[in-house]
Amino acid sequence: MARRIGTYWCLAGALALAACGGGDSGQNAPPTGGTPAPSPTPPPQGRLFADPAAEFLAVGEVQQIMAQAVGEAQARGLASTIAVTDRVGNVLGVFQMTGAPTVTTLSSETIGGTTAMPIGLQGADVPSTTAAIAKAITGAYLSSGGNAFSTRTASQIVQQHFPPAPTTVGLESGPLFGVQFSQLPCSDLNARFTGGGGAGAFIGPKRSPLGLAADPGGFPIYKNGVVVGGIGIAGDGDYGFDSNILDRDADAEEAIALAGIQGFAPPVEIAADRITVDGTSLRFTDVAVGDLSPLQTSFGAINGPAGGLVAVTGYSNGMIQQGVAYGTEASGIRQSTAAEFTNQDAYVLTNGAGAGRFPIRAGTDGASVAQPLSAAESRAILEEAFAVLSRSRAQIRRPLDSRMQATVSLVDTHGQVLGIVRSPDGPIFGTDVSLQKARTAAFFSNAVAAQQLLGTTIFPGVADVPAYVPRVRNFLNDANALTGTFAFADRSGGNLSRPYFPDGEVGPIAGPLSVEDPNTFSPFAVGLQTDLIAVNIVQHLGFVQGANPDTANECTFVPDGPGGQKRIANGIQIFPGSVPVYRGNQLVGGIGVSGDGIDQDDMVSFLGLHNAGQRVGGISNAPAAIRADRIVVNINGGSVRLRYVNCPFAPFLDDPAQNVCEGL
Repeated sequence: MARRIGTYWCLAGALALAACGGGDSGQNAPPTGGTPAPSPTPPPQGRLFADPAAEFLAVGEVQQIMAQAVGEAQARGLASTIAVTDRVGNVLGVFQMTGAPTVTTLSSETIGGTTAMPIGLQGADVPSTTAAIAKAITGAYLSSGGNAFSTRTASQIVQQHFPPAPTTVGLESGPLFGVQFSQLPCSDLNARFTGGGGAGAFIGPKRSPLGLAADPGGFPIYKNGVVVGGIGIAGDGDYGFDSNILDRDADAEEAIALAGIQGFAPPVEIAADRITVDGTSLRFTDVAVGDLSPLQTSFGAINGPAGGLVAVTGYSNGMIQQGVAYGTEASGIRQSTAAEFTNQDAYVLTNGAGAGRFPIRAGTDGASVAQPLSAAESRAILEEAFAVLSRSRAQIRRPLDSRMQATVSLVDTHGQVLGIVRSPDGPIFGTDVSLQKARTAAFFSNAVAAQQLLGTTIFPGVADVPAYVPRVRNFLNDANALTGTFAFADRSGGNLSRPYFPDGEVGPIAGPLSVEDPNTFSPFAVGLQTDLIAVNIVQHLGFVQGANPDTANECTFVPDGPGGQKRIANGIQIFPGSVPVYRGNQLVGGIGVSGDGIDQDDMVSFLGLHNAGQRVGGISNAPAAIRADRIVVNINGGSVRLRYVNCPFAPFLDDPAQNVCEGL
């Protein structure tokens, strides 16, 4: 299947998404130029979380960031494209230097022993503006007041082994394996640039043209310790990732981006290199402030002589915009009202004019389910999940013993949103991802999953989605697989989506939802997850170049559901953090959580749903007898059991309880 996808470029003018490549990295991340972290703001009385300060980038500050980046690019002789966004993904400006490559290649790295045909979504040419925007959005979306992540950080956590290096082959895949295929341009959750002003013009989260980036050269931007946006650089003509974390990479794009954020760097105490996952320090940058040239801060000195602002269809009108303050109505994400959500700490998505985009509601799937979720049950699930989240110790936030922050999404069996709630400072990326997770759990646990995949036709001979059904059935030795006989959490489906099965053991067998041949795997050509949305991305990139209309406002080419909408309208996700919702033995929905460690995300979805069932009765997690961890796969004479959820050992800040999910 991976080789078939290469045909996309012949069919759609050689356009595509991010892929692999990249350089090397160092043992310890050098200084970023950030300031010490300010003391955490205490929450208001009666609340557990503080609201992020309403900071934003002014036009002059965007100009300064661009000037600093251009000055470093001039010093290094690398004409580049520079994009700056705000925290919710609005593109505040794109500057293209004279002589900068207008096209960036999605990695020409040799995979599978041949370069004769593009494999997966790589090897194609895309507008450099889209690469720069994707990097800027990645820096903004992965970061918060408690963690600052770069595109180099993203590179570390999305690859098939964690940490990525020649000597770590055989370790499990990155904790956010698959997150690169989120924030997609076809997502029905992420907003689109309208080109005009007025209420709703700046609501987020905005979409990314290429999903999340793993190519060094993208950083978050901070102001007074508050994340306010991101910067992305495209200059070397390649859009890849860093496959070796053991040495240091003198990456020019990363240096240019680092120069851009001087005066706007994150507090040093929350940079990725201060955060560990499974005992491994994350990475922020391989370039030190001391490696930079003297800063150029005058926009007038570079605007014209060095290049100029450019319009990007679907993203920017060619002017510099002022950023929007996250948490305000205009940003599209704000504190909930008492009528929307009873917990005072909850944040919701809004339309910019006061109305919530995804109010809590009952299930819409009466045509498929005898007793859909009621509005009261939906509210109970979201409230109880948020309560678990609020008590939980964070994995990826500083200072230590911070509260977890994330987004919770609930859907019915048709994939329709029944409510989305966030903590105040949850990373933005978790909004779209939590919805992907909820829909994925509901989709693969559904009696119609196989039927939907078998009915998916994109182009004949390209992205053979129906072929995944017999692959899964043969792999599991179950002729009825994907017909609702088992409940799949995202951890379960993720097991089946890894290029090596079981995850962490390098061998000749790939999971049935991954590429058929492990040797042809790329972090940006992962199997079914890619095949479902690759044409959407190609269509969108054609739109950016003026070649065709934009992709539809919902991802994938699976058949429409009974309501005329697709069940997985923003793509699927393949790392943990979701479970299906049941009423007895009947599937009635899915809950997804994203924004912190994957075990924390698992626990909030699983335990939150359990607690909701205890509160209102009638709903619960899947019966233990049909959970995917009852599936045993025979591999080379051995037996491997799929996983369902994995909860942290002692997760709560207010209770020493251990094994909190055991027996549920």
